[in-house]
Amino acid sequence: MFSVDVVSSIGSVGVKTTQNKGLSPEYWTGRIMERLVQVSDNADPMVQAQARAYKDAIENVVLLYMKQAIVSDRSTVAGLLDKQGHEEMAKIIRRL
Repeated sequence: MFSVDVVSSIGSVGVKTTQNKGLSPEYWTGRIMERLVQVSDNADPMVQAQARAYKDAIENVVLLYMKQAIVSDRSTVAGLLDKQGHEEMAKIIRRL
C-alpha cells in the first residue's frame, strides 16, 4: 500500500492506494473511528480509559456491520446477475 498525507491551509488530505484490490473494512472502520470518537490527551486518565473502551466497542460494531454490508451487497449483485441470465458469474460472486 502506498500512502501520502498532505497538510494545507484547507485541512489535511490523505491518499491510500492498493494494488489489485480495494481498501479493507478494517481500513474504513479506522477512518470512521478517527472522525467519530476522539480521546483528549489532557483528559483525566480514568476518562481516557473509559473513552478508549467505548471507542473499541464502537469500532467492533462498525466493523461487524461494514462486513455485513459487503456480504449483503455481494448477494444483491449475484441476484441481479442471476436475473439477467449470468448464472456462472453469480456463482463466482457468491464464492468471493
